[in-house]
Amino acid sequence: MSKVSPGTDKNNDKFSWRIFGPGILLATGAVGGSHLISSTQAGALYGWQLAIMIILANFFKYPFFKFSTDYVYDTGESLIAGYAKKSAVYLWVYSILLLASAVISVGAVALLTSVILQFMLPEGLMSITLVSLLVMGVSWLFLVLGHYKLLDRFNKWIMAALIITTILAVFIAAGKPIARVPDFVEMSPWNMASLGFIVALMGWMPAPLEFAAMTSMWTKEKVKTDHTTYKQGLIDFNAGYISSAILALFFLALGVFVQYGSGAEIEMQGGAYIGQLINMYTATIGDWSKLLVAFVAFMVMFGTTVACADGYGRSLAESTRLIKGDAEASNKQTLFWTTYTVLGGFILITFFQGQLGSMLKFAMISAFVLAPVFGWLNYSLIKSQKQLSTGMTIYSISGLIFLAAVALLFMAQLTGLIA
Repeated sequence: MSKVSPGTDKNNDKFSWRIFGPGILLATGAVGGSHLISSTQAGALYGWQLAIMIILANFFKYPFFKFSTDYVYDTGESLIAGYAKKSAVYLWVYSILLLASAVISVGAVALLTSVILQFMLPEGLMSITLVSLLVMGVSWLFLVLGHYKLLDRFNKWIMAALIITTILAVFIAAGKPIARVPDFVEMSPWNMASLGFIVALMGWMPAPLEFAAMTSMWTKEKVKTDHTTYKQGLIDFNAGYISSAILALFFLALGVFVQYGSGAEIEMQGGAYIGQLINMYTATIGDWSKLLVAFVAFMVMFGTTVACADGYGRSLAESTRLIKGDAEASNKQTLFWTTYTVLGGFILITFFQGQLGSMLKFAMISAFVLAPVFGWLNYSLIKSQKQLSTGMTIYSISGLIFLAAVALLFMAQLTGLIA
């Protein structure tokens, strides 16, 4: 496949709203369990203490996500095509892992979306299974009928609404006196008992590293449809990635200002925590905003569901294309794998509702444990394409060491090597 041309017209490098797409999709796909749930819970449980872990996770994962943009503009191919060139083993391992994570991730975020929608509806009107069917069905139709261009435009407004609402809630909450219970004792997260929570927090912060391959698929499509240049693609990526990282800190702050030290019991199951999350907004902005905030939260999670279904569907279709040796993934392949992720996610919701909270945590933890593998793969791919600067090389290797060290520490605890 030929290299993506950066274009020769200087006007092509001008800043415009149309250049945004893949980076915003990455941010929208990221704002799910890691932001709405884990970041806010981290603030509610531990105050500001885990802010450093959010910052470190975003900082050390950055180069491996950025390489997805670099690779597409350097080669004209997705990262998944790069995995195939590296070794058929990498492609098969990636594909098999994706088969499982696709239905778990899409099912988990769709369930959270459904819980928010049910919260907005009159009590008892629809069961969570029926609401989930509605969410999944609309998500599937949205992708099949609107496809990339509609998804591209839709997510820009979702992120803008979420950012404005969250920043407003945090600043209002920060201006109010913090009411702590008299006998409040600060908990420390710096112990082995809290390691699982920390690893889960960082696993999807800002997103699983497998999302880098999905971002490369979106970037490839963006170049094809809008002929963006590398400079524009990098602006889009940085805008999405950095806004997602900052937003995670705002969610942490919301937990700190509203729940930390209040004496209220913190719900640890994702679905159960949704009500507490919406009440945080209404406690600061006002009761009048309850449905408005719930609607914004619903739209954000719906965008996450759609982005995940689209990303996993495209990625599995690309894997199928490469395994079969086809020149391009057919629309039938993309439709099949998109349907697989949506249908598989709904089946999980139907049969494992009570366990999806644990499955979400498992998905987050496994994402972090696998992060060094995908990080190394992306790093080795980009190094085979161009000479990295000394600074970027040191940055990347430092990131791999950090991710691997924490993953190994967690695995050692899990296997009983350390207590």
